[in-house]
Amino acid sequence: MQNATLARVEMDEQALIDPLHYAMASRDADVMHLVDEALAAGRARLAFHPIVTADAKPRVAFYEGLVRLMDDAGRIIPAAHFMPLVDETGMGRQIDCATLDLALRFLRQNPKVRLSVNVSARSIGDGEWRRILDAGLLHRNDLGERLIFEISETSAMMLHENVIRFMAEMQPKGVGFALDGFGAGMTAFRYLKDFFFDLVKIDKSFIRGIESDPDNQVLAEALITVAHQFEMFAVADGVETAAEAAFLRQVGVDCLQGYYFGVPKFDL
Repeated sequence: MQNATLARVEMDEQALIDPLHYAMASRDADVMHLVDEALAAGRARLAFHPIVTADAKPRVAFYEGLVRLMDDAGRIIPAAHFMPLVDETGMGRQIDCATLDLALRFLRQNPKVRLSVNVSARSIGDGEWRRILDAGLLHRNDLGERLIFEISETSAMMLHENVIRFMAEMQPKGVGFALDGFGAGMTAFRYLKDFFFDLVKIDKSFIRGIESDPDNQVLAEALITVAHQFEMFAVADGVETAAEAAFLRQVGVDCLQGYYFGVPKFDL
């Protein structure tokens, strides 16, 4: 209680010095409280975003399961307001645990669907997260072969030795891995041969307006070439127009994801 009082006093003092900073800090504190309540009450759901083949007639290859936390009125708490604040914290581990639990349940109930979910490299060493995963993989019906973990470039490189060991452990169980945000982070290409990524998701910053952006064209083609050299599928993330999709097909991308092919939905 004393700490909370001191924190409030400090915020009140900050309000006099920098009103904008105070307003942002107050908003963040309120959002974190909502997130904590949502996790405690089990108000987490997955929204499913399709990843489609780059064929002339696209087919759904798999779905990405995006966690959504709800407030007590059933409204979605915007992920952009809290994910940057919790990624490397204990609350981030709780969110990853909730996401994995929801994903495993979904895969058990939908034996013909393949699903990817995001995970931080720190979570793969978390005891509770591993307990949920190990229990889920005991289920039959090839569940592991329909599960894909998406790990961001920054997260993978931060603990690359841990990630590599985890991948080697999961390979016999059929679990797939995707390198998220390919090209925008800090991955050194020399490490790619040491990882066991099955696919890369080219960062959406290289996709936007690619049909008329020579720089993005060169960069995206180079990233696709690198992916194929290491026998990985290349997924273009953030595709929003027919022109973007058409150009990406021409340069050999394998799959496409973005609002042009559908928005995340709670039901398939």
